[in-house]
Amino acid sequence: MDLQAACNIFYTTTYRSPSLFRRSITKCRRSITSSELQLSPSSPRISVASSAPTHKVTVHDRQRDVVHHFYVPEDQYILHTAEAQNISLPFACRHGCCTSCAVRIKSGQLRQPEALGISAELKAKGYALLCVGFPTSDIEVETQDEDEVYWLQFGRYFARGPIERDDYALELAMGDE
Repeated sequence: MDLQAACNIFYTTTYRSPSLFRRSITKCRRSITSSELQLSPSSPRISVASSAPTHKVTVHDRQRDVVHHFYVPEDQYILHTAEAQNISLPFACRHGCCTSCAVRIKSGQLRQPEALGISAELKAKGYALLCVGFPTSDIEVETQDEDEVYWLQFGRYFARGPIERDDYALELAMGDE
């Protein structure tokens, strides 16, 4: 039986181990809903639910040392489509308000009108949020450390040096209670 005919969704995950070997696994999911993305490795196509063009998305997950390759229609969120294909990516709020799903764009473009969790300055430097990102071209991104992005976003407001413990002030505060 032809693998392509038997499967509705294909995605590839590349695992990088400490050794010099790479292992790529192409997986197949048979049962899907009509709203999920349907594609094959050779020619991406989508279900009737979306007529938007699709783009190849490559995510280098630094924390898990994994590379994911999958296709996303222009009118669907990258994170949502990845999850529909059983691809696990970092996230927390799903609303573009935190930096858990933050990535740095290596190549390509995406549209993220609802990304409140990163400033226009960081967007201009190539940072994006996968939970509210729509691909507008083939794109390659790399996950970022949430704390690093948070520091880039807010560090200048809190970067007044280390806070020293003031036992006298603490004693005074405790005495007022």
